[in-house]
Amino acid sequence: MKTNAFIGIRFILLATLAASQASLSATTTSPDIHTTTTSLKTSTTTTVSCSSNSPVGGGKFTYLGANIDGFEWGTNTDGTQDLSVVRPPLTHYGGQDGPGQMRHFVKEGFNTFRLAVGWAYLTGGPATGTLNKANLAKFDEIVTACLNTGAYCIVDVHTYARFNGRIIGQGGPFNSVFASLWTSLANHYKSNSKIIFDIMNEPHDVPSTATWAQTVQAAVTAIRNTGASSQIILLPGNGWQSAASFLKDGSAEELLKVTNPDGSTTNLVFNLHKYLDVDGSGSHAECVSNWINDGFAPIATWLRCHSRQAMVTETGGGNVPSCITYFCQLMTFLQKNSDVFLGVTGWGAANMALDFATSMTPFPNGTDQLLVQRCYLPFAPS
Repeated sequence: MKTNAFIGIRFILLATLAASQASLSATTTSPDIHTTTTSLKTSTTTTVSCSSNSPVGGGKFTYLGANIDGFEWGTNTDGTQDLSVVRPPLTHYGGQDGPGQMRHFVKEGFNTFRLAVGWAYLTGGPATGTLNKANLAKFDEIVTACLNTGAYCIVDVHTYARFNGRIIGQGGPFNSVFASLWTSLANHYKSNSKIIFDIMNEPHDVPSTATWAQTVQAAVTAIRNTGASSQIILLPGNGWQSAASFLKDGSAEELLKVTNPDGSTTNLVFNLHKYLDVDGSGSHAECVSNWINDGFAPIATWLRCHSRQAMVTETGGGNVPSCITYFCQLMTFLQKNSDVFLGVTGWGAANMALDFATSMTPFPNGTDQLLVQRCYLPFAPS
């Protein structure tokens, strides 16, 4: 069960997100983690003419799975983090059995887990690129558990483009400081081809999206300069990474300019989020739309026009009939367009309460949540 502190923090996030989405709607409607060398299924694109913009890949998702929460607990949407609230998803630290849940999901067909962690937790408090050895060792336990399943493991810095209330590169920590964080993380994980780097969770209300793209570029350059050349890097836009605003708020246009140091865009993948409830917050059990026509279909067209790909790393709905309808429709669309949408990780599992609106946490008897049964597992890559 969630602690009271976490519930309060989650509500702060949801309230802020609800306001942002309401404004938008008004305008638009144990392997060693350092040495494993399993080959990564890289993201290669097929050039498709914009005048002939239809799915060319089809088939199965490359990645499908769940978010594993806990190391980001205590993080507010202003980038502050109360480290006393952190709850590693490991039973010997008082959390739920994250490793056991991941093993369960892999047996069901999942192959990807997004592991959220706060910047402040990684450093032990300060805005720096120097990693706290004790905290990193704990986070490594869940990363290693993920890798032990054979799954892909997304390292997600879950801090909303901020640190202690200030926006990275725009009044807050300099881009060079943020880049140093990613230098440290990439050096730590670069030998493992099943690691995916998720630069930042849900940037929001960032005054300049163009300047934010420069921050993303600094992180990409830092990662690649460590020699981490094969791993996917997920690029987050402004506006909570919402698929509803990606093409409208400048995120698509500005992130298109982000490249690897050699000028290529190989394995640079756009990172999208979208919940299907009334305000897009993920706090309500009922779903009201599949967000295909107003979000994902235009993005699919845009991705093909630019020979690029995206991944949906947060989405979900309640275990209710409306979400069985709308979320299954969305998953069907995304898989049909799997040439440009590489996969989905839903929110969420591990410490997520069984009765939370979008919970994917398995029941103690091993039974999956209804939405997992009906709308995730039929789309499993394996």
